[in-house]
Amino acid sequence: NGALNKHHKDDLSDQIKAATKENHFRAENTQLMLSYQKGQITLQQYKVLLFSLYEIYKALEEELDRNSSHPAVAPIYFPQELARLELLESDLEYFFGQDWEKRVIVPAATQRYKQRLRKIGQENPELLVAHAYTRYLGDLSGGQVLGKITQKSLGLSSKEGLSFFSFPGVSSPNRFKQLYRSRMNSVELTEEEKAAVLEEAVEAFELNIQVFDDLQKMLSIATETDQSRSDVGAARFTASPVLQLAVGLCVALATVGAAMYGM
Repeated sequence: NGALNKHHKDDLSDQIKAATKENHFRAENTQLMLSYQKGQITLQQYKVLLFSLYEIYKALEEELDRNSSHPAVAPIYFPQELARLELLESDLEYFFGQDWEKRVIVPAATQRYKQRLRKIGQENPELLVAHAYTRYLGDLSGGQVLGKITQKSLGLSSKEGLSFFSFPGVSSPNRFKQLYRSRMNSVELTEEEKAAVLEEAVEAFELNIQVFDDLQKMLSIATETDQSRSDVGAARFTASPVLQLAVGLCVALATVGAAMYGM
């Protein structure tokens, strides 16, 4: 039994969980994360977030596809069950119409995240494991709850525009997460590679948090501009809740419910 426990502690998934604990904690203890749960999210925030998620997942999924036969990627390659790109495209089309691609606007942090994914996809594909784990398992953990909160906050009558939160290919999120973790733990890595994957998982969290900070700034500038145009706007829209909400949503999605629902 001792041997079993020891083996368990050495599992990559547990090590990532331990290595990123502080990030979870930071995200969980922001005012911002809590405000998402209060259902204070605006359509503007959600739309801007979708653009960034689209860019991030486009890079992640193209790199996973390209490296799908790499020995570290193959065991955790589940496009049928997990892929988000087409769902994000349909959400964006719902909100912005067919020429939505012309309207994509993302902050600098999203570009950095994207470049990081492209770089490791080309140079160190085994590090994609850290990003896939951080994003997908978080989305899977928080998806249903966050989808409901978003639908309610935005007053959407149907699930249209909320596809990102649904996983039609996964019948039991909990069972699937167990499968995913065990596949991940089966990846053969040298000690050096393992250490690099752990470092990359911390980096993945940081990149997510930076995206949220940047989105927050972007939205607050837009809000101030609106305010200067109209007093009505100013009365309705003070900057601080907007800041809180933007980041609340993002961090919630970033740690993607991970903090709340535990990976």
